[in-house]
Amino acid sequence: MKKLLILCFTCFSFQLYAQERFTLSGSVLEENSNETLIGVNIIFPNERVGTITNEYGFFSITMPKGEYEVVISYLGYKQRIETIILDQNISQTFTLNESLESLDEVIITENVEKLNIKSPQMSVNALSSSTIQQIPVVLGEADVIKAITLLPGVTSAGEGASGFNVRGGSADQNLILLDEATIFNSSHLFGFFSVFNPDAIKDLKLYKGGIPARYGGRVSSVLDIYQKEGNNKSFQANGGLGLVSSRLLVEGPLKKEKGAFLLGGRSSYAHLFLPIFDINNIAYFYDLNTKLSYKLNSKNNIYLSGYFGRDVFSISDSFENTYGNTVVNFRWNHLFSDKIFSNMSLIYSDYYYGLNLNFVEFDWQSGISNLNFKYDLKHYVSNSLKLQYGLNSMYYSFNPGEIEPSTPTSGINAQDLIKKYAFENAVYVDAEHKISNKLTASYGVRLSSFLRLGQKGLNIYENDNPVVFNPDFQIYQQAKTIGTESFNQSNTIKSFANIEPRIALAYQLNATSSVKASYNKMSQYLHLLSNTSSPTPLDVWAPSGKYIKPQLLDQYAIGYFKNFYDDAYSLEIETYYKDIKNRIDYIDGTNLIANDAIERVILNGKSRAYGLELLLRKNEGRLKGWLSYTLSKSEQKTEGRTPIETGINNGNWYNTPYDKTHDISITASYDINKKWLLNANFLFQTGQPTTYPNGQYVYNGISIPNYSDRNSTRLPSYHRLDLSATYTPKPNKNEGWQSNWVFGIYNLYNRRNAASISFGENRITGTNEATRLAIFGIIPSVSYNFKF
Repeated sequence: MKKLLILCFTCFSFQLYAQERFTLSGSVLEENSNETLIGVNIIFPNERVGTITNEYGFFSITMPKGEYEVVISYLGYKQRIETIILDQNISQTFTLNESLESLDEVIITENVEKLNIKSPQMSVNALSSSTIQQIPVVLGEADVIKAITLLPGVTSAGEGASGFNVRGGSADQNLILLDEATIFNSSHLFGFFSVFNPDAIKDLKLYKGGIPARYGGRVSSVLDIYQKEGNNKSFQANGGLGLVSSRLLVEGPLKKEKGAFLLGGRSSYAHLFLPIFDINNIAYFYDLNTKLSYKLNSKNNIYLSGYFGRDVFSISDSFENTYGNTVVNFRWNHLFSDKIFSNMSLIYSDYYYGLNLNFVEFDWQSGISNLNFKYDLKHYVSNSLKLQYGLNSMYYSFNPGEIEPSTPTSGINAQDLIKKYAFENAVYVDAEHKISNKLTASYGVRLSSFLRLGQKGLNIYENDNPVVFNPDFQIYQQAKTIGTESFNQSNTIKSFANIEPRIALAYQLNATSSVKASYNKMSQYLHLLSNTSSPTPLDVWAPSGKYIKPQLLDQYAIGYFKNFYDDAYSLEIETYYKDIKNRIDYIDGTNLIANDAIERVILNGKSRAYGLELLLRKNEGRLKGWLSYTLSKSEQKTEGRTPIETGINNGNWYNTPYDKTHDISITASYDINKKWLLNANFLFQTGQPTTYPNGQYVYNGISIPNYSDRNSTRLPSYHRLDLSATYTPKPNKNEGWQSNWVFGIYNLYNRRNAASISFGENRITGTNEATRLAIFGIIPSVSYNFKF
């Protein structure tokens, strides 16, 4: 019996030893700058197990005790192979060197060791800074927003239009983050440029669906952008000189291999040449990117990042418009253990809009600001289960408008529209779970709440109805106020709470293909008040409250993903359906400017969008690129609230301004040799929905047009071809002054795409006529880029 007990104890001890497991954790850095790298693959090839670094460059993976070969790989960098003996928990930092042969690759999503096939993440695209800078764009300036519109499901409202639209949604339904800070307006010069300096960008991801629970507050997409942290090894600078704008970015150590700074600036200067042509108008922008990073010790890192941008537009001495974003973020990364990583952020975001109208002698300013606290933890429970959980609290201040007389003799009285305040809070948990060798799931839930805080002068209406229907004229009209009530700012006027479940599944059919499906429920408590198809700086953000309900989204998606010919090609096919409740709509004749009772022109409706997306990529060889195609439909509907009300457009579904039935883009790059690289992109989009007159009548000798149903007609189809050539005089030079020239032609065949078609009376003939407005024809450009 004693021998039996000893034998059992020995077997039990052997099993414990055989199951003993240890954790390899750490970070991956760029060799020359110590910049953390996001999405690096850490692979144990013989065991077919791996992980990737998170958005702060950290990774953690647990394995049984033993000796392993580890492959560290990242597109655009030389692969590194290490031998690791895991007989204890190990914390290690790996560094990677750039691979010069791979610098010009077109990179859309990480695609090493087929992790994209296994991951449940879907409806997500990423672009590298080098890819963005190669895409031909207007006026030769590399542009983040123009680049993502080449991806399936993403469109713009047209040339010279601000923002972007994702899967049939409006621009205000996109959450745009720069180092976790909210950007409320992503455009410079009314959409000609974006606010993002590609030289300062480290990582960019666009989530169109399958959105993790850590994101919230918008119902269409999340554009998540991280800035570089700065070179803590040596001083480095790069920039570019163009025909209309230039940029410069410098970075270097605060304390070698401990702290770093980054400072980047851009400015346009085309307005300096306008006086030559006797033009007194001005239009220019400037912005500044900053970042400080410091490693306190092996477990703590702090960061301070910021962005400041302004646009100035004026017409002679009568009109001046100034607007822009300001964001500041203090971030603290802390490592509790080799399996628990945390990030705390304190963020300030502000969007300002100012208007000086000298010809009527008054100034106008408005804006929105928020203060945001967030705390996130990532817990590497095991190789098959990773958790991410945290909380987020945001305080909003809305300034819908202030009017001040600009001169003592002005006849304008000072007026302040009523300021509004709100709190948005959320807690969430996300899980990524490898259920079996073939099935992986990502699931989570977000609990969000919104508190509309007290304000002065909240209007009161009969039956709480700010919009009434006139049955005699069959139109909606603004209701009359029957009084006002005021609240202290600490009071809550209205509160909302929503549970937002998220789930995504990936089933691996074989080593090279998989099917994926996802479901998102999301809430949006902020609304951009705009009755144009593209946001303008004059548009005003408004919170949900007593009369405006939050938008609620349900989105379903399913897709097929395949890599073939040894990953030289990849194919992604997705179909989706979106249903949104409480989408705001406007009654006919709405005026949004300086409107202190916006609820009197708003009705709550609903919208839906559905479509098919295809992305075919060629990732290797001298010719690389992708083909993107989207077939989609986006509609809106606002029914009558009672049987006698007609609703908007007679209560029928009508096209939203973002409906583009067909959207095709082809992007390609071709390596002629080491010195010359050619790039091209072709775009085709179905014309934007609009409303044309369908007849006219004469009243007192004046021809008056009669308009058709909302958005029942379209502008002509949009298409263009862009080309660029990059010349690198010394392609093998890796140190000192490095440079290249970029020669581009935007809209090669000079297509005069219609930005709008307006209708009015010809003053000479007295008849109604259509006027077509085109923003751009063919535009050549040249820019010089340098690095040292």
